[in-house]
Amino acid sequence: MATILAFIFMFGLLVFVHEWGHLIFAKRAGMLVREFAIGMGPKIHFFERNETLYTIRLLPIGGYVRVAGEDPEIIDIKPGHHIGLEFNEAGQVIRLIVNNKSKHPNAKVIEVEHVDLDHALKVEGYEIDEDDKLTFDVHPKAKFVMDEKETQIAPYDRQFASKTIPQRAMQLFAGPMMNFVLAMVLFLILGFIQGVPVEESQLGMLEENGPAAKAGLLEGDTVISVAGQPVDTWMEFVGEIQKYPDESIELVYKRDGQTASTNVQTRRVEPEQGEDYGQIGVFAPKEKSLVKPFTYSVEQTYEFSKLILISVGKLVTGEFTINELSGPVGIYNATSTVVETSWQTYLPWIALLSINLGILNLLPIPALDGGRLLFIGIEAVRGKPMDPQKEGLVHFIGFALLMLLMIVVTWNDIQRLFL
Repeated sequence: MATILAFIFMFGLLVFVHEWGHLIFAKRAGMLVREFAIGMGPKIHFFERNETLYTIRLLPIGGYVRVAGEDPEIIDIKPGHHIGLEFNEAGQVIRLIVNNKSKHPNAKVIEVEHVDLDHALKVEGYEIDEDDKLTFDVHPKAKFVMDEKETQIAPYDRQFASKTIPQRAMQLFAGPMMNFVLAMVLFLILGFIQGVPVEESQLGMLEENGPAAKAGLLEGDTVISVAGQPVDTWMEFVGEIQKYPDESIELVYKRDGQTASTNVQTRRVEPEQGEDYGQIGVFAPKEKSLVKPFTYSVEQTYEFSKLILISVGKLVTGEFTINELSGPVGIYNATSTVVETSWQTYLPWIALLSINLGILNLLPIPALDGGRLLFIGIEAVRGKPMDPQKEGLVHFIGFALLMLLMIVVTWNDIQRLFL
């Protein structure tokens, strides 16, 4: 149950923060946001506020913010259609009844000759069996009513395409940006609560009954050498220890100004991927500070970002394969291991996944934020937008391939569970 709750919280937080970035900058630019969704598939819970439908959906494979104009509008009124019109006190159309007009006895029914709900916000037509053409002004927030379901119209100035290139680019970039911000906030919280890691090769807390504790080492000891190899920093110390899985090695250390040595029997760690490595059950030393957590949060976000980009590069060059990728099932399984350790590893794990999500979405892959940013960049260079139908086709193909990749990765994750 703890793993399930931890996974739900983590998934919800990552997707919420990402999509919240898209939502906020869309609204700041004056775009009409039709839906803010966490998850995919059937709706589990929903409510509407300030023109936007907020939904929680069944499948934990992402989320989305649906902005007017990004997809073709659902309802298209053409000449010859009979529709009902309802008005406000100023005489503006506030509802356009597409069907079931008999349920709206106060609506004026007309046969449409011309309708412009993008720019002029006008409806022209004739009352039934009348010859005089009538023209009606439409309120900018008027709603279609179809099957008794209301959908707000989207004048062109509320649509995604009407905004400037910087506004559209920022709206797309805001999602990944917020994932990096979340990672920095999590590292900042860790820095304040448990302190900032010290660079020196000093021992932090020791695992109870771990190899280091059994060898007589104490928290605060400064390691001078490992198996004859001098070490000056914590990373050098860890790197040397990892070279000796399940071996007895000599550690020279300094305590209270006195130098001493001891033999430590390392234990072997067998990761799912990569080579086995040694470990002696020692945590990195921490230092409490009011200033250093801020620089620590930026540094950690940068280092994790660099590692992920290196991994992406290896995937492109073929050093990594699809079989080494993990999807929701693999992430859930890894989260289970992390939760069993401590919250001090759970928060960095969320930060890592947040950075990973941010970088993934910035890759120039169709259907992702990076792919859409690429098209906006092309538009800036060309001086005119790409054909919407061609761009839509590219994103559709990209989305289909991503779904196929998700299926393959998930299948591999499931197979690994039974190996």
